[in-house]
Amino acid sequence: MSEAADLGEWEFVGRRGTDPTKLVPGEVIAAVPAARTLAERSAEELRFDFLDDRGVLRMLRRRHHDEIEMFNAGFKTGVPLAIIGFGAAVYWGGVVQYWESSATRTGYAVVAVAVVLILLALFVRTAMAHWGDPVRQNLRARARRYRELAHLARREGADIPAHYPHYGPYPFAAGFHPEVDEAEFADGEGLS
Repeated sequence: MSEAADLGEWEFVGRRGTDPTKLVPGEVIAAVPAARTLAERSAEELRFDFLDDRGVLRMLRRRHHDEIEMFNAGFKTGVPLAIIGFGAAVYWGGVVQYWESSATRTGYAVVAVAVVLILLALFVRTAMAHWGDPVRQNLRARARRYRELAHLARREGADIPAHYPHYGPYPFAAGFHPEVDEAEFADGEGLS
């Protein structure tokens, strides 16, 4: 990861474009009995030690990398789709509908719809490749649970900054896929 070199030893970036955040040690979360219980139950369910600082740091850095990849993929296909779709509709409204030949109007409509549908198919395919990937879903499921743990510990009085770990709740984080569990961190990416 390119920005990993710019991060301190225990830092990660929570959201695209934000400043680095320092990892709250697992012992701070574990000091809250309810959070410790949830962390232990979650460790069995999601096959991840939420109190292991190095593992959590790696996961949060990978989650940030995942968010950047999702944004870039959506941007590369979504922006052309929006521009071409909007341009085709405006051109139809301003020019094509006044053409005298219905054959040329129909030809334009067929070509414009075909181009928009192809771009839409690419957009959907890209979105499904990112959202549907079970390795990425495992990462998001674990990141979401870690966020829940941190918020629970904070509500119970632990010294954790507001909104830590500073990223959204992933309402569509998807389910956990134990059959791909080991592949998630196989490349060793995430720690500098």
